[in-house]
Amino acid sequence: MAGLIEQERYTCAIGALQTVVAIPRAVPILHSGPGCGTMIKGFFERSSGYAGGDTSPCTNFSEREVVFGGTDRLRSIIKNTYKVLDTDLQVVVTGCTAGIVGDDVASVTDEFLDEGKPIVHVETSGFKSSNYVSHSAVVNAIIEQYVSRFEHENPPRSEKNLVNLFASVPYQDQFWKGNLREFKRLLEGLGFRVNILFGPHSGGVKEWQTIPRANFNVLVSPWYGEPIVKNLKRRYGQPYFKFSYLPIGGNETTRFLEELLDYARKHHAELDWKRARTFITEEENAYYEELDNLATFLLEFRYGLPNHVHIFHDAGYVAGLTRFLLHETGIVPKEQFVVDNTPEKYKAQVEADIKAASDQREIPVYIDPDAGALQDILRGIRHSGKGLIIGSGWDKELAEEKDCDFLSIACPTPYRIVLTTNYIGYTGGLRVIEDIYNNALAQYQ
Repeated sequence: MAGLIEQERYTCAIGALQTVVAIPRAVPILHSGPGCGTMIKGFFERSSGYAGGDTSPCTNFSEREVVFGGTDRLRSIIKNTYKVLDTDLQVVVTGCTAGIVGDDVASVTDEFLDEGKPIVHVETSGFKSSNYVSHSAVVNAIIEQYVSRFEHENPPRSEKNLVNLFASVPYQDQFWKGNLREFKRLLEGLGFRVNILFGPHSGGVKEWQTIPRANFNVLVSPWYGEPIVKNLKRRYGQPYFKFSYLPIGGNETTRFLEELLDYARKHHAELDWKRARTFITEEENAYYEELDNLATFLLEFRYGLPNHVHIFHDAGYVAGLTRFLLHETGIVPKEQFVVDNTPEKYKAQVEADIKAASDQREIPVYIDPDAGALQDILRGIRHSGKGLIIGSGWDKELAEEKDCDFLSIACPTPYRIVLTTNYIGYTGGLRVIEDIYNNALAQYQ
């Protein structure tokens, strides 16, 4: 039975316009009502990029377009966008009104394709899915309608050491820029060439054109993004390596890199294997040196620091942080809350990934997009010692109610600015530690 969702932590399908914004010099064109771009900007904040949010070209779908159709207006907006904005790729995303009316958007974009323009269309009517789902739809549309035009120049699986990485959903993951940059650094340290496709450290649309050349794909996600790698497997025969949660800190980053190396060897990558292992060892040593430096602080301040944690986030973050906090800080995960509207077929695996963090204690897991209902569950739970709640801006007042420390790392939040910080890898683990304990020290009296 459908019902109300309180404190939604993601957006409707058209939120995937942020997927386009995250590609350098790509522009989303909204075939939608005038409020869609503003709504998305309001949710993500500080997310306009090259031409997102309020600045995205929009057909401003009105009653006239509902009656007579909006294709003429869309055609005009596309023409004028090419005149005003210097772009490498345009992606038309549709809102609810266009989806209900049934405008033939493809026929309009085909006119510009015939002129050699780089343009893509994708159905993102808000009522159809969330931005977690439509992120994959946008990426696959770009592959089918744009990348496919360059296949003759980029033979499938022609570079043994090139991989395409699919991890953070841009802007939905506040740390997406830093995370992708760190993934790139780590994989290049092993000897790979890496297409990260999004953000300032990618090669923009030129990098997208080389997607077919990759030997295999790397998916770091419990479920979102999987349609992308499955599509690439069908289209180019590229297998994919999946790591189902974010590798944070020493243990899980090493596990991720070593499993990736084993996978690469099976798929005939031509790496310097000894050099790759040396890189992992050097990164581990640098990480554990900082943990050694932290030991005295933890001993002296242990009575004022959090000893247990509750997390409200998507499945990849909940599983990754649960493992990291338990094994590398000693903060014990109690009830954990997954709020990304995980599809039914993935729920059992998500729960298993979180519970597998400990073989000594049970970790209760709640999977529900209704974060308000999940908060009510936590209100009725009491644990001894100082607690920590990690979540979005919605959870700040709950932390105050329960006298818990609070760390804001998820959308939406007005309480934190994230620019290029990363939370994955060895350096990401250290940043999580800094954020948690700096927060605790700020309240120390």
